[in-house]
Amino acid sequence: MKNENSIVSKILTKDNLITFLLLTIGALGNAAGSYFFRFPNNFSIGGVSGLSVVITKFFPNISSGTFLLVVNMLLIVVGFIFLGKSFGAKTIYASVMISVFTAIFESFFPMAKPFTDQPFLELIFAVAIPSVGTAILFNIGASSGGTDIVAMIFAKYTTINVTKGLLFTDILITLGAFFFGVEAGLFSLLGLVMKTLVIDTAVENINLHKYMTIITSKPEEVVEFITNSIHKGATICHGEGAFTREPKTLILTVTTPAQAVMLRRYIRQIDPESFIFITNTSEIIGKGFRYTQ
Repeated sequence: MKNENSIVSKILTKDNLITFLLLTIGALGNAAGSYFFRFPNNFSIGGVSGLSVVITKFFPNISSGTFLLVVNMLLIVVGFIFLGKSFGAKTIYASVMISVFTAIFESFFPMAKPFTDQPFLELIFAVAIPSVGTAILFNIGASSGGTDIVAMIFAKYTTINVTKGLLFTDILITLGAFFFGVEAGLFSLLGLVMKTLVIDTAVENINLHKYMTIITSKPEEVVEFITNSIHKGATICHGEGAFTREPKTLILTVTTPAQAVMLRRYIRQIDPESFIFITNTSEIIGKGFRYTQ
C-alpha cells in the first residue's frame, strides 16, 4: 500500500500536473482552431487536420474526428515501429486528445457553415489558435503528432532533416485545398506561411527572458535587490576598464521582462553612472529554467 502511494505521489507532482494541463490546453487549441475555422472554410493548412479537410470532401460520410483519430493512431503505431519510443508519451497524449476534442466538437457544436462571410478573418483565427496550441506543445517537449512523425521518419532514414520533411509533407497536403477552388487553395498556402511565422513567434514569446549585463560601482546593493526583491540569481565577474584600468564589477543575471524593468529602474536610481546591457533570449537551460533531456 505504501509503495502504491509512493508511486502515485511521484506521478502526481506539481510539475507533472502543470505539464498535463499544458498538454491538454495545447491539444484543445489545435482541435478548436481546426474544427471551428479550418474545416468549415476548407483551409487545408498542412498536418493531419489539413489532410482531413481534403479526405472528408471525397468521403463526406467520414467525420473529421474519426478520421483524425484513425490516422493519428496509425501514425503512432508507425512511429513506434520506425522510431521506437523517441517521439515520446507527450506527443501520443496530445495527438489522441486532438482527435477526442474534435469528436466532441462535432457532437455538440456541428458546423454547417463558417462563422462569418470573411474568409481572411477566418484564416487568421484558423492559423493563430492552432499555432499557439502547437507552440505550447513545443515548449514542453511535445508535438501534435501526425505529420511530425512522418517528418521524423524521413529525417532518420534519409538526408532530409525534420524541418524540410515537415515542410514537404505540409505543402503536399496544402495543395489539396485547390480541390475546393483557387480561392481556398491560395488561402491555404498563405495560411501555411503564416502558421510557420506565428509558431516561431509564439514559441519565442512564451520563453522570452531578459539577459542583463550590469557594470556598476554598487554591486552589493544591486545583488541584494536581485536576490531579495525579484528573487533571481546572479553571477559576479571582476574586470578592468580598457581606458582607465580601473577595476570594474560585472553582474550577470536573467529575469522576466517585468523584472528587468524593475531592476533597471532601481539601478538607475542608485547608480546613474552604471552601464546596463539587456538582450532578449528565449533559450535558458539550467536550474530554475529548463533542463535538457
